[in-house]
Parts: sequence; structure tokens; C-alpha cells
Amino acid sequence: MTIHEIAKEAKVSIATVSRAINRVRSVDPVLARRVWKVVEKVGYYPNTHARALVSGRSRIFALIVSEITNPFFPEIVQRMMELGLEHNYEILLNACGQDPHLLETAARQIIQRRVDGVAILTLGTEDTLVKIFTRQQVPVFVVDMASSEPLVKSVHIDYEHGIRQAVQHLAALGHVSIAFISGPTHLKSAAIQKAAFARCMSEIGLEVPAERLVDGDHTMTCGMKALAFWVALPARPSAVLCSSDMSAIGVMRQAFELGLNVPADLSVVGFDDIRLAQFMIPPLTTVQMSQTEIADTAFSALLDSAEPWRNPQRRRKYGIKTNLVLRRSTALAPCRVRELQP
Repeated sequence: MTIHEIAKEAKVSIATVSRAINRVRSVDPVLARRVWKVVEKVGYYPNTHARALVSGRSRIFALIVSEITNPFFPEIVQRMMELGLEHNYEILLNACGQDPHLLETAARQIIQRRVDGVAILTLGTEDTLVKIFTRQQVPVFVVDMASSEPLVKSVHIDYEHGIRQAVQHLAALGHVSIAFISGPTHLKSAAIQKAAFARCMSEIGLEVPAERLVDGDHTMTCGMKALAFWVALPARPSAVLCSSDMSAIGVMRQAFELGLNVPADLSVVGFDDIRLAQFMIPPLTTVQMSQTEIADTAFSALLDSAEPWRNPQRRRKYGIKTNLVLRRSTALAPCRVRELQP
């Protein structure tokens, strides 16, 4: 059935059918319901490409992530997909890693789809992509990036709040030798987390020797290598705080290989609170950075840009707080246990 037949069946004009299908707010609600009743009755599917040419809007949001294999991202993707279905938007997913050529190719393909907005999450190459998209008048959402460009909206993650809670938690358990595994050096978030750890340790009078700081890459392998390095030192740390749960899981795996008990011999704290964290043995204490909240914030920001009439007081900056989730991978420091023994 064509749009002309839909109009005839609903006893309205073709223009009214078009506006109703495109959810134009000015359409009379009674007429819109009449149109949708016919649309659902006959199973009509509008040509989205033709509709985009007419309306100038594709109803597509692009989502760029650094890697889909990292368990941190699937929950964000899932939530974005759900929100897209709820608001009648398609989510175009792209996981293109760090290759500059692939990034430019991905950006070109996204622009060719005439997307209504792009969310860029944890790449470390946001500056280049933001310039490409804003040059084409495409609204952008980014993480931890300040910009005066009107088309750019950003969210600030309060990494320090959760890290401070983690450091103080370990200190309260008697740990004074606390090591830290950061993320890739090209990520802004990694530098922010590393600096936050150093400040939080300084606040409670604890030193951080250079050998207790390891630059990682948010993988289990880097966690395993870090612990193997620390165990070879004259005095290994009694606790490890990681900038990702994947690194923390790697530390726990290496501890098992070395015959170390978590948490009796070594306390471990992760960061992200991916779903796998609660199913580890023991369940992983971690700093929660809500993937659902990130997805909700990103979609809301893009929706405000695409449909400005929805929210007259549109924001350009958002904030998300992190919080420590206590499980069973942390315990009293071995030195404290010995002090308490009769």
C-alpha cells in the first residue's frame, strides 16, 4: 500500500499522512491516530531514505566505540539500541579502533548516511573526529572533552570521587602499599584517573613509588603482567587498584597462578563495574561507572540536538559520578591481620 492509499483509507490528505508518519508535532492528534491505525492495519513501512530526503533528517544516530570486544561497551550499545527503538531512531554502530585511516573512513561513511548526531566514546582521538563532524554541521557527544563549539556536547566523569572512596577503603583496611594500573596513555580518562589516584594517596599521607604505577591498556593481560612485575620486587604491594575491571580480573588470574589468595594475600579493586565483576571468585570490589547512565546521557544530548523543541533549556555539559561497590576481593592488610593475632 502506498502513501496515497493510506491517505484515502484514513480520509486525510497525503501531507497529513506524511507529517503523521514523521511525527510532526503540529499534526492534529485525532488525525494522527487515524493515520497510524491504518498504517498498523495494513502493515505499511515507509521508505526511510526517501523520507530523509524530504525531511532533511535521517533519524539515525551514530555511536563510535574504540572496541566492541571490551565488556564495558556492549551494555552501552544495548541501552542506546533500546532508546533508539523507543524514540524511533536507528543506531549506527562503528568500532574502528585507533587506526587514523579507518577512523577517517568511518567518519566519511557516517556523514554519508546523513546522521542526526554522533556519540564518540573513549577513543583518545576525539579531537580529529569532532573537527570532521562539526565541519559538516553534525552534532557530537563526547566524554571528558571541553569544547567551545556549539555543536559539541560533553559529559564529565567524576573519576576522582570513586577513586577516593577506593583508596580510603583500602587505607581503612590497613593497606599502605597500594599499587595502581592505569589505562592507555593516549586516553584522557587514563591521565585523569592516574592523577586522581596520586592526589587521593597524598591526602592520607601515603607515598606512591614509581614502581607501583604501571601504565596498562585495560586488558586482562596487562593486569597479569603488572602483578608478575610487582611480585618480583623485594616488597610487593598488599593491594592493587585498577583503572578497569578487565585489568583487575587479570590481576586476580595471575594471583591464582602464583598461589596468592585474593583477598587474604592481596586486595584487588577494579573500575567500571562490568557485569562480569559480580560473578568473579571472589566477587570483585570495584568503582562503578554506570554504562546505562552514560548511554542515557549520550542519547538525551543527541536527541536535544536533533529535536530542540523537546527541551527549551538545552544543556551542553553533563556530569556522571562514580561510586565504590564493595564486594569480597578486599580485606584487612596482612600486616594488620598479624597485629590482631594473639
